[in-house]
Amino acid sequence: MARDEQGREEAFPRAPSREEWARMSQEEQARVVEALPGEVTWDEMAMPEGDLHSQAKMGALQALKGYFSRQRRRVYLGTELPVYYPAERRFAPDLVAVLDAESHPRQKWVVGHEGKGLDWVMEVHVGGDRKKDAEYNVRRYARLGIPEYFIYDRARQRLEAYRLPSPEAREYVPIAPAQGRYPSEVLGLELQVEEGRLRFWAGHAMLLEYEELIDRMESMVAGLQRRVDEEARQVEEAERLREAAERRLADEARLREELERRLAESQAEVERLRQREQ
Repeated sequence: MARDEQGREEAFPRAPSREEWARMSQEEQARVVEALPGEVTWDEMAMPEGDLHSQAKMGALQALKGYFSRQRRRVYLGTELPVYYPAERRFAPDLVAVLDAESHPRQKWVVGHEGKGLDWVMEVHVGGDRKKDAEYNVRRYARLGIPEYFIYDRARQRLEAYRLPSPEAREYVPIAPAQGRYPSEVLGLELQVEEGRLRFWAGHAMLLEYEELIDRMESMVAGLQRRVDEEARQVEEAERLREAAERRLADEARLREELERRLAESQAEVERLRQREQ
């Protein structure tokens, strides 16, 4: 039976070691992957942390999904996905990213089956003991070779970030912020806590969450509708002015005809009077 880092026996399922995996046929590997559970037990899960936790996690997922979709990059993004490293106790981070991986939905990430481990992990901390995220996971994720690890402490509204200094390293070094932003070499983005929210930046552009994108699109549609309405009003006004000008021209033409008629009558009357006097 497997034991945890304190030497206690564990009943939780694990993926085979690299050596065991290498000795298996493809059919045997497929059966192992199928048998590994796609969920974790209550004993392995952190206590529920409410809306503040889920909103931060899903907001980050939405921003990243939208960005990489627009970039047309193959990046897998998952939340609370059971992850199986060879012969390691499984874990389910709040948010994970794996570069150059198909983005189809998964129930679990088995490193031996996928052919690579995680590239980027973020944990969201709201309340309770910070030791798991800020101490234990810092050591564990570094030992597993995960290149970058970010902690968003929403209760304190701050970020902590770590990076492996080299692919062979198994101990993190802190990522220093620049003007309040923490650069992620893995994502090619910068992270920042701003006005009580976790923000991702691509250069000078802030990545928006779905609700913000919808609000912006609705504002754009409303702006376009106002322009259409204004242009329609201007067209209507121009048509009204054109019709008024045509009526004025018609009135002027009738007036000119009337004046010309009266002038002709006057001239004819003058001619009659001249002839009578002769």
